[in-house]
Formats: sequence, structure tokens, C-alpha cells
Amino acid sequence: MDSRTALTLSIGVLGGLAVALTADVITVPIWVVFLAWASFFFVGGGVAGWVRSVSSNIVGVVIASASLFAAHLMGGSLLVTAIAVGVGSAVMVQASWVPLLATTPAVVVGFASTVSTVAERGHDVTVTTISHPGLVAAVACILGASFGLLSEYLATVMTRSTGAPATSSASPPIEGSPA
Repeated sequence: MDSRTALTLSIGVLGGLAVALTADVITVPIWVVFLAWASFFFVGGGVAGWVRSVSSNIVGVVIASASLFAAHLMGGSLLVTAIAVGVGSAVMVQASWVPLLATTPAVVVGFASTVSTVAERGHDVTVTTISHPGLVAAVACILGASFGLLSEYLATVMTRSTGAPATSSASPPIEGSPA
């Protein structure tokens, strides 16, 4: 089977499983799972991509949580929140100086996932329970990267032919990207 078909099948089946899992078992926002899954492939896939994606996403979660908490401490007005998020956005870009966090969009995924979880769940970052939006977003990011790794692995298994060596990546090359 060609790699695009194999990846289509693995992502299609696992995507449905992810929806069911996040609806009843691990109740995190499914869109955060899918964003983190995309982040996994964006940073290159494989085990190294899992590490880069999760690290970047979690740093984005931490920066967003800190930004929103700072806004809360300063009164939480729209102006204060806008300034805190602006500072947090600048910190995200500066995080790219760390080689593990060099892919800024993967950090943004964690940041945006946290902010959207605050909006969706109705809990602010002062919640001290398992419902803390940063914790919820972090779990969803880890789950998404894990689904990415699993989908890549399954696609690789489906593309192996008897006696042929395994390929290093199940992802088909994307036009304009380094191969």
C-alpha cells in the first residue's frame, strides 16, 4: 500500500477513535488533540517529533497560563489581558532560541489551546483542580502527539512489503519541504 493511503487509513480510523475517547474517557477538547496531532507532523514526526511537539506545546501552555494569570492578578480588564497576551506572544517567539522549541508554531498551538480551553470550559487559570485549563490543554496536547506517533507507526506498518526495508517516515513528502 502506498504511504498516502496508509496514512489516510490510520489517521481516519484513529481520528474516529480520538473523538470517542475524548467524549467519554479522557474528556479534553478534541480540537486541541487534533491541533497537537498536526503539530507532531509539522515538527517532523517520529519519536524526536513527539518530543519536540510535546515540549513546544507544553511551553505554550505554560506561557498562556502565566499570561492569563498575570492578567488576573492585574485586574483582568480587556486592556490588561491584551497586554499580558501580547507579552506572552513575545515570549513564545523568544522561546525559539532554545533548539528544542525552535518551531514557534508548535509553541503557539499550546498557547492557543490553553486560551481556547479557558473559553470553552468556563474555568479561568485560577482553578486549582484537575479542571485547570492549562492541565486540560497539556493532557490534550500529549494525547494529540501520541495519536500522531501511533498514526505514523500504523501507516509505516501498512506500507511494508514482505522483504522490503521499512521506510523512515510514513508521511508523504510535502511539496516545498526538505525531504
